[in-house]
Amino acid sequence: MSIGIIGSGALGSSFARILAKAGISATISNSRGPESLASLVGELGPSIKAGTVEEAASADIVLAAVRWVDTESVFSRLPAWNGRIVIDGTNPVVFFDPNSPDAKDTSNPLAAYGIKAVDLGDKYSSEVFRQFVPGARVVKAFNHLDVNVLKEPQVAGGQRVLFYSGDDADAKAEIRKIIEATGFFAVDLGTLDVGGRLASLPFGALSSHNFIKI
Repeated sequence: MSIGIIGSGALGSSFARILAKAGISATISNSRGPESLASLVGELGPSIKAGTVEEAASADIVLAAVRWVDTESVFSRLPAWNGRIVIDGTNPVVFFDPNSPDAKDTSNPLAAYGIKAVDLGDKYSSEVFRQFVPGARVVKAFNHLDVNVLKEPQVAGGQRVLFYSGDDADAKAEIRKIIEATGFFAVDLGTLDVGGRLASLPFGALSSHNFIKI
């Protein structure tokens, strides 16, 4: 299956790196165009190529690796998904300058980390996200860990655990293959209604937990 990556920030580039390390091909994209990715794809080698957002979105499996505030505007303008798989790697947080007044907001428990949570009411992030990709089979994955540790799927004599969840068994099986092919230990959290809540940053019960399978 072909793989596309929409977003070339911390998550998108880290995902591209672990795919490249495993020899898995993918097309990575961003809002600035393929030329802006020349340095990155040159570093990663021939298995990763740069493309437009539309080219990345045409793949069989697409990783959503954009900021939450940009998610609706990016995905709502793309063509119909027609049953293709979208990995929801997003989290409902807003990033801010650590030197800004927001960093001193005592009402925000995440201020020290340079982020604040987006209020989704009684909804969880994948519940909102899937509205932007009608017709897609959504799998929540690659979102619950600090992106810096994604570079090391094997550590301390074991495999780093990655959670995934979704409502389509075949779609989840394809994402499990990617998780395992890149060296991680895959743990199925069930449906989006269950796993999506558990693994969503910043307040999901399993978010940011860095488990190692020995």
